[in-house]
Amino acid sequence: MTRTPLPAWVLVAATVGLTVVAVPLLGLAVRIPWADVPTLLTSTAATQALWLSLRTCTLSMLLATVLGLPVAMLLARLEGRRAVLVRTLAVLPMVLPPVVAGLVLLVTLGRRGVVGQHLAAAGIEIGFTTAAVVIAQTFVAMPFFIVSVEGALRTLDPAYEVAAATLGASPTTVLRRVTLPMVGPAVLAGMTMAFARSLGEFGATLAFAGSLQGTTRTMPLEIYLQRETDTDSALALSLVLIVLAAVLMALPAGVRALGSRGGRVA
Repeated sequence: MTRTPLPAWVLVAATVGLTVVAVPLLGLAVRIPWADVPTLLTSTAATQALWLSLRTCTLSMLLATVLGLPVAMLLARLEGRRAVLVRTLAVLPMVLPPVVAGLVLLVTLGRRGVVGQHLAAAGIEIGFTTAAVVIAQTFVAMPFFIVSVEGALRTLDPAYEVAAATLGASPTTVLRRVTLPMVGPAVLAGMTMAFARSLGEFGATLAFAGSLQGTTRTMPLEIYLQRETDTDSALALSLVLIVLAAVLMALPAGVRALGSRGGRVA
């Protein structure tokens, strides 16, 4: 169906909005020493930060998915005050300043934290370790997954689930064979958003995990340190994060496009 054209002022405003995003990216592209990028990205500090970020972001994305999916399913079925309370709790880390999120984790799971002191007594220390990086990233990224999936679940037509249950399918079977396949694109979008948010996490990681090279110093932390002493390295690392983020944001749309094309061919 052909949609009505947009007013001219909307197109002008959209152009201005896109320009606000595009101009800084263009400025980075102009400033980057392209000839030196391969050398800058193969330094020990850069490679350690990159691989640490990829490993921790993958783990935090998986944790956000495993823990966030049940929360999203619960929220999609709650109404009234209970829904407000649970939703507020679930998405609160999304609006917290990152450093506050890190302090919350530190006073809870740090060596002298409310829970951490008991773990430390048992020989388990979390603060300022790679595990702390994963926990911090999961804490701030999971709300993005929850919001993405909950919206899709709320718009899902319940008639399909009711029909499957009427035919004798158990709740788990309905969830596995009906609900999850129908919200699959939203789950993928939520996973990519969680990965991207984890990839850019800085404040919570610094406050809870510190900045130890090879252990907790992720890409954003390495960029922050390099910007004062080696601007070219900071720019090269920034380029990597921008490219990764762009790929992640484009991935769900690409999958949907391929699915639509396959459906038309079939």
